Amino acid sequence: MAGQFDIFTDAEANVRFRLLGADGTVLAISKAYDDKRAAAEGIMEVRECAGTGLIKETRSNAWGGTGWTRTGLPTPAHRRHRHFPAV
Repeated sequence: MAGQFDIFTDAEANVRFRLLGADGTVLAISKAYDDKRAAAEGIMEVRECAGTGLIKETRSNAWGGTGWTRTGLPTPAHRRHRHFPAV
């Protein structure tokens, strides 16, 4: 079974959607929308770009900015960190 989108109303009465994996795991939660139609349009945008979206890693540095790496260069083993957003 494929994943699915679930439209819901949050505690602040905003309409949002979440992307659920095949096993029901929440993979992503959208921003707040004014109504169901706008949320459905957001789902269409995600569907359109998800298959071709690039992966970009952004890191924070000690001075509050974000660091960047040149594409295609391997990251040294001591600097390989995976950070995943809380859901």
